[in-house]
Amino acid sequence: MPFPLRFGANYVPAEGWFYSWLDFSADAARRDLADLAGIGLDHIRIFPVWPWIQPNRALIRQRGVDDVLALIDIAAEFGLDVCVDLLQGHLSSFDFLPSWVLTWHRRSLFTDRDVRDGLAAYVDRLAREVATRDNVFAVTLGNEVDNLFPANGTTPDASSAWAAELVEVARAAAPRLLVLHSLYDAAWYDPGHPFHPADTVGLGDLTTVHSWVFNGVSALDGPLGPATVSHADYLVELAAATSADPARPVWLQEVGAPAPDVPAADAPAFVRGMLDLVTANPALYGVTWWCSHDLDRSLADFPEREYDLGLFTVDHRIKPATRELAAVIAEHRRTGGARQGDGPGRRPALVCEADLAAEPGRRGEVAPGSPFHAEWVRLRRSGPVAIVTKARSADTAHLEARGIDTVLTQA
Repeated sequence: MPFPLRFGANYVPAEGWFYSWLDFSADAARRDLADLAGIGLDHIRIFPVWPWIQPNRALIRQRGVDDVLALIDIAAEFGLDVCVDLLQGHLSSFDFLPSWVLTWHRRSLFTDRDVRDGLAAYVDRLAREVATRDNVFAVTLGNEVDNLFPANGTTPDASSAWAAELVEVARAAAPRLLVLHSLYDAAWYDPGHPFHPADTVGLGDLTTVHSWVFNGVSALDGPLGPATVSHADYLVELAAATSADPARPVWLQEVGAPAPDVPAADAPAFVRGMLDLVTANPALYGVTWWCSHDLDRSLADFPEREYDLGLFTVDHRIKPATRELAAVIAEHRRTGGARQGDGPGRRPALVCEADLAAEPGRRGEVAPGSPFHAEWVRLRRSGPVAIVTKARSADTAHLEARGIDTVLTQA
């Protein structure tokens, strides 16, 4: 059944970055969210900083929780729905971890039983609290929690058990909300990574992917080359192909135009090209841009590309790329968001020899620049192209459910 696409932004406060949680300002938040509502977005994803809410394993600060609820209520004033990321965790190259897992207390988030019990208490409390707000539609366990490895040792089995446990805690606490497990793309491309594709497509209520072209894609053919512009669609297709459920939606939960991979002069064309491709994908649930506002250059020690990723500058000026995003959103709203697969339109699929869910050690075979990726990019230049695993390539019900009419093999 077709569903309307969602368009949103990962909310990064213009004033003070995420440090603003330390002295939350409702007025500053209102100004930021007015920017986002003004370009037609329907949701934001927010990032409470975990150690500032749970500074001790046995202490969850109500004041911190109340600030999260206040931001959610402000979002409602602007007609914005909210996804709450629970465990921060990792943000823009910094890890935020409480003292009770560091120094003399050093222990892994993923394997230590006491830490996992503390996390379960935190997830339960925050999920229950935010579920009291009608405009909250989802919670994510954390922002790219696999970035917390290797500082927190884990194994594939421990990673999977950790996520499965917390997904169930969140579901029990907030049964009406979508519960999600979010990972960066090493889970898809790195053969040795201890977080596996099977968990991204098997845990939680839908699959999330984060598409960043600084992972080597842009080096293949430049900022506006077909590999770069189609990378988001490629990740959505990998996720759809890996899922046992052909109807499982995929949320492009982070995508951006990072410099220098995508220079400012090319950013509007990148936005248009990337969205034209990925929004045709019938598996796509929504697109959430990283990020809402730039990072103030008075703040030190961030990677250079982090400072200019916003839709708006720190003084609330709109960017050319943002105008392009707003135009795409308006077009989708006018047309009702019709996509490939909603009606009679069909598409071919390229067979992937590797089943990433069952064979994570073969992830390198689909990484950017691999022969499989190159062939998919070549085919994608002529129109939408699905990906299907070899095991499902003769499953007519699966093919029909995903709108696939022709199966192609790699040249």
